[in-house]
Amino acid sequence: MEKSETLEEFYQRKFNWIPESLKNDFGHFNLFNLEPYLEGKLKAVPYRRRDFYKVMLFKGASIVHYADRVYEVKKKALSFSNPLVPYKWDHISTNSSGVYCIFNPHFFMNFGQIQQYEVFQPNGTHVFELTDEETERVEEIFARMKGEFDSEYKYKYDVLRNLVFELIHFGMKLQPAAVQHTQHGNASLRIASIFLELLERQFPIDESHSSIQLRAASDFAEQLNVHVNHLNRAVKEMTGKTTTQLISKRILQESKVLLKHSSWNVSEIAFSLGFNEVTHFNNFFKKQLNLSPTQFRKN
Repeated sequence: MEKSETLEEFYQRKFNWIPESLKNDFGHFNLFNLEPYLEGKLKAVPYRRRDFYKVMLFKGASIVHYADRVYEVKKKALSFSNPLVPYKWDHISTNSSGVYCIFNPHFFMNFGQIQQYEVFQPNGTHVFELTDEETERVEEIFARMKGEFDSEYKYKYDVLRNLVFELIHFGMKLQPAAVQHTQHGNASLRIASIFLELLERQFPIDESHSSIQLRAASDFAEQLNVHVNHLNRAVKEMTGKTTTQLISKRILQESKVLLKHSSWNVSEIAFSLGFNEVTHFNNFFKKQLNLSPTQFRKN
């Protein structure tokens, strides 16, 4: 598994240079058009986590892989990526196009808590299929963003932050009302959200982040400074699932990724996921899928 990609590595990989603006006190923001398709050029973005945010309008067929779900984009989509959620994006179309902006968490310091919005939370929706009319509205926002970004206006970055918020709210309005959670300071919602964030922060497993530290509900309760029963009630109320179910599901998801996309042996994978004995991992995996880890890897 590859380690998380930093903004510096992103620029080095795509442009072979690192902009001075990364040193700005007010954070970093940039805007790009998607590169046109070149015959024979790899079009898959590898499964990994980035340490920056990304909002993208993509036009063309593609498949987006997350640890717990897969989105198939048929024509056009608006996507939101954040530092907590690893993903892989496979571009299928030979005539794909689009535009995207990237920014680091510092860019929004003291300008609103964007990580609280569902589109940037680990359990939220991150990809939205768009109609032609919706695509035109998103293109218009990105066009305004481009105009501001290229301007000499003294406060253009404040305008750009507002335009990012406009994209966030546009995406959230596309969600079914049933899955939109009100942000009104509900204690159970806060506890469940932080639990999910702590859980997701442990992944993906790689050489620099080689073993998870929080495995049991009591481990998370200790981090949150709440009683484990309080944590369990809050998580059940907000998600409909038990804390143990969510932890097991996420560990299973990561184990499947490691078995398919890493060269680690089963013992190394078991250790990285917090199992003291490989037999415990084998039993856990087989109970979930009716396959041993070795059988799953070969399939």
